[in-house]
Amino acid sequence: MELRTLRYFVAVAEELHFGRAAVRLHISQPPLSRAVKQLEADVGAVLLVRSPAGVTLTAAGAVLLEEARALLERAALARERVAAAAGPGAITVGVLGDGGDAGLSRLAAAFRDRHPGVEVRVREADLSDPTCGLHAGRVDVALTRGPFQETGLSVRTLRTDPVGVLLRADDPLARSVRLHLADLAPRRWFRFPPGTDPLWQSYWSGGMPREGPVVRAVVECRQAVLWNGTIGMTLLDHPPAPGLAVVPLHDMPPSPLVAAWSAGNTDVLVRSFVRAATDLHRERGRRARGVVEARHGDG
Repeated sequence: MELRTLRYFVAVAEELHFGRAAVRLHISQPPLSRAVKQLEADVGAVLLVRSPAGVTLTAAGAVLLEEARALLERAALARERVAAAAGPGAITVGVLGDGGDAGLSRLAAAFRDRHPGVEVRVREADLSDPTCGLHAGRVDVALTRGPFQETGLSVRTLRTDPVGVLLRADDPLARSVRLHLADLAPRRWFRFPPGTDPLWQSYWSGGMPREGPVVRAVVECRQAVLWNGTIGMTLLDHPPAPGLAVVPLHDMPPSPLVAAWSAGNTDVLVRSFVRAATDLHRERGRRARGVVEARHGDG
């Protein structure tokens, strides 16, 4: 059994859907199906039961899922230990705008625990470059937000966050409980410079061409709203600055927080950074679900 095949199997077993697993792995579905069938032949057991509704694990599949996770974890730890034995290295991390995520300090602590001697260089990118310099080779890995052009990159979604519209606090719309894109059609929006990734530009302008001031930084977005009454999208859980308000936007998909790196980059430090980010947000998701379940139980 190859580690790559086990990764494919784990993705299908966790997603319980070949299509979603293929998207997660950034491969097409046919080679994924072939790899799983070959794995079933290698172990001599049916691992997955396929149906139009998706996939279910067999008893043998459940056992292999547990073993595969352990093997992949051991392989990753082995690479990290070899890298540590080889001596301190360096990694350049790109972050977007105001840091990409409020949990960046926790991620820094987790990565330092794994690699105490490694020099970490952080490069902050403006909002016109959602890959934070990956395409230009200025960083090794980026903590950023999608969507953007992923050609030549590997991208792992860490979590998704709802978005809202950023308004001046005295704007009549600021008193709304929630808004729709149609409510904002006649307004001027802040927008990014020409040449910005079109997928990124389209998402943050609500899927439509907009008129308004060009911005490159989060502070410029806020000032455009504060001084000119411009509007635009922001993360719903980002506290607005004085004089500003955020109203939930009902008909926009959430914004994905992602780790991204060059598809051909096998550097151990890059992989370890992505694993640390994934583990951190997986644990954060578990805690959030536990709080919700506790509240429902109290009710």
